[in-house]
Amino acid sequence: MAPLGHKESVHNQRWPLWDEALAKEDEITLVLQVNGKLRDRPTVPASISEDDAKIMALASEKVQPFLQGKTVVNVIYVPGKLVNIVVK
Repeated sequence: MAPLGHKESVHNQRWPLWDEALAKEDEITLVLQVNGKLRDRPTVPASISEDDAKIMALASEKVQPFLQGKTVVNVIYVPGKLVNIVVK
């Protein structure tokens, strides 16, 4: 008999099965940067599209002051991680 009243020892037990649906995140924290500097961290749906992420980043209240009077040169999107707005 195994310790604590179990029939078998723990090293003879099967590993638990992985359920991808349970491990999947519904929301993520998206990092918003202007010229590589952190400006905001909104929580967004994990399924956010690239276009929606860029639109949301450009409209963010915390990002707007850093865009005033400047020209957006490029918007870089790293899926599920960040949006970096390059301005001059």
